[in-house]
Amino acid sequence: MKTGQSNETNMLSFEDLQLIDGCKRGKRQFQNLLYQRYFRKMFAVCLRYSNNQAEAEDILQEAFVKVFKNISSYTGNGSFEGWMKRIMINTSLTQYQKNKRMGTSVDLEVVEPYLTENDEKSEQSGRAVSLNTDQLIGLIQKLPAGYKHVFSMYALDGFTHQEIADSLGININTSKSQLSKARKYLQKEIEKLTENTR
Repeated sequence: MKTGQSNETNMLSFEDLQLIDGCKRGKRQFQNLLYQRYFRKMFAVCLRYSNNQAEAEDILQEAFVKVFKNISSYTGNGSFEGWMKRIMINTSLTQYQKNKRMGTSVDLEVVEPYLTENDEKSEQSGRAVSLNTDQLIGLIQKLPAGYKHVFSMYALDGFTHQEIADSLGININTSKSQLSKARKYLQKEIEKLTENTR
């Protein structure tokens, strides 16, 4: 699988082809139908990259505007869903950079000491925990912003560390370090869930 891209099939259904064609012609009813068809999947993507549901909704609306504005550039090569997903991710990252400039992102240096304790214990616990989608998204949202974006891009969306570094304006070693710390953070949160369900 090519990095940074979804493994969705490239085959478009007849319904998708009709929707895309209608959107390319600027027809509002087709835009509404496309939005309804992909709302849930794309909202889940935005939610992984945002701080809360309200921010995810704002990102989703902005990203769909970009989808409709740029849909004529979709040539049919590759997954349409993957093409839209990339717009959602890019819009989320733009919002992250804007928040960062405004000083609203989490200071990773402050939380670092809390993520490096009991590493061996968390790695060797080996407990299997069954998480539903809402629980997983909830745990990812608890991650500090830098960890959350690196983890989502690498583990969930298939980006390489080089692509993450280029997108977030960090170096590759920082990307790897933040991924490792995100995993440890999540392991601890999962352990807490395990303790609470005993």
